[in-house]
Amino acid sequence: MQIGIVSTGIYLPEEFLTGKEIAEMAGIPTAVVEEKMGIKKKYVPGTNDHTCEMGIIAAKKAIEKAGINPLKIDVVIYIGEEHKEYPLWTAGIKLQEAVGALNAWAFDVALRCGTTVMALKVAKSLMMADSTIQTVLLAGGYRNVDFIDYQNPRTRFMFNLGAGGGAILLKKDHNENVLLETKLLTDGSFSEDVVVVSGGTKNPITKEAIDKRLNMLDVLDPEGMKQRLEQKSMVNFIKVIRESVKKSGYKEEDISYIAMLHMKKSAHDYVLKELGLSQKQSIYLADYGHIGQIDQILSLELALKEGKVKDGDLVVFVSAGIGYAWGAAAIKWGKVN
Repeated sequence: MQIGIVSTGIYLPEEFLTGKEIAEMAGIPTAVVEEKMGIKKKYVPGTNDHTCEMGIIAAKKAIEKAGINPLKIDVVIYIGEEHKEYPLWTAGIKLQEAVGALNAWAFDVALRCGTTVMALKVAKSLMMADSTIQTVLLAGGYRNVDFIDYQNPRTRFMFNLGAGGGAILLKKDHNENVLLETKLLTDGSFSEDVVVVSGGTKNPITKEAIDKRLNMLDVLDPEGMKQRLEQKSMVNFIKVIRESVKKSGYKEEDISYIAMLHMKKSAHDYVLKELGLSQKQSIYLADYGHIGQIDQILSLELALKEGKVKDGDLVVFVSAGIGYAWGAAAIKWGKVN
């Protein structure tokens, strides 16, 4: 049984911040932001760019590209962030209604920036287990940039957080752009390293908490996290790529294109070197920032426009998310016999 990608959709807000503007807000040299952090520009939400709403726009684009009747969609999986229009709200059900997938059922999933890769595995498993599920829509938005305090040096590695929406439409027995195998890893020793301290049951939101900026992202143990991540981060990042490819019946040297999340340029280059890939086999998202779990969809769309992905190519989506989670999914692009 083959599960294939029928289409994708991307939405990017009109508003953005430049590397220079970020540097000025943070009080650091522009060169550090543009060269070390790799942020020339990043998209930020406008007045109407709400989280689920951006996913709805991207989903409508994917549906239009596929030329399918949304009534044929069986399941909608919301892959956007938990930070959305309302707390305690199932965004997938709103998205389902908004795109006209009235015969579907919907739910939300979350694994921080690893959500899209994880959701691909969930969708494929559902489709293989249930004969009535033929078409699945993955869609959502991201605007965790709202939680960035540019005056907090502990969160500098997250200054790239931006905004946007993405969608993927999957279909059973679709012999094009076939979703192969996925590998996921999670490590709970990092689970409380990066949090928004105030706003949950442990520390309810108060005026005092807001005054202290406890409603913004923070790193509770920066040195400890750095030491532990140095031991595990890149090792696990490379591991999930290699294992997803191996599980799919391919070799590392078969990889044609790797759709990576935005991270500092040195880390991006390290991954390519470790896998024996050239700069032409990926796209560094310096002009987009880090749009969380949307990065892989964006990277694929850009690669297709630039001719970097062709029929017969082995494409790998790879992610890393706070928590900490690493994931990779292999895709055989083009027609598969």
